[in-house]
Amino acid sequence: MASCPGVPVGLLKVPEENFRWNSGSRCDTVGVRVLVVEDEVRQADAVRRGLEAEGFAVDVAGNGTDGLWLATEQPYDAIILDVMLPGINGYRVCAELRRRSITTPILMLTAKDGELDEAEALETGADDFLSKPFSYVVLVARLRALMRRGGSTQPVTLVAGNVEVETTRRRCQVDGREVNLTAREFAILEYLMRRRGEVVPKREIVEHVWDFAYDGEDNVVEVHVSALRRKLASPIIETIRGGGYRVQ
Repeated sequence: MASCPGVPVGLLKVPEENFRWNSGSRCDTVGVRVLVVEDEVRQADAVRRGLEAEGFAVDVAGNGTDGLWLATEQPYDAIILDVMLPGINGYRVCAELRRRSITTPILMLTAKDGELDEAEALETGADDFLSKPFSYVVLVARLRALMRRGGSTQPVTLVAGNVEVETTRRRCQVDGREVNLTAREFAILEYLMRRRGEVVPKREIVEHVWDFAYDGEDNVVEVHVSALRRKLASPIIETIRGGGYRVQ
């Protein structure tokens, strides 16, 4: 259990070395990308570090304008959106995303006991709201619930050749034999299988499985794909020279 997991964000400074969440299985969040749009720097940093400790890949925008741009340019699994933002407020960001047919689940952060804020958040297209101050445990639980609902139209079981992936149980089988994968390996395999038939560039894999701000070398993907191939002993992952990878 995390240190003081129920203490509201913004009311407690948690030393970085003691910043641990563990509110659920870390494996079910690796490869999940979340955008946090929050102008309060300390709060945004606390949320980012907490989510990353849970295995999420996190990008942060400090105003509504940047948040809207990132949300339209990058594929996110969920968005945490504050109401009071410089530039464009959270309501307008949410409404504009829905107008552009972007259906990414949105968790909006509202004022304490702000019933009007909560009502307007839902009316503009938010999927859920959380009043400030809030606890880390509740935030993660709400995110997981949003992603379960938001991903309900996607297949739970992915199949390519003799490889079968159960996304909800985080299991991989080859010819009925279970294969143990690391969290990163599973995230890469799932992403490629969801994009089956498409050539997926290494940079895109990095940005989805790690995060938008990752500035390391793209060959980190090659290392993980090589390990995946050894474990799967299956030819389903094809290397496209100069392009990336493709699952057929």
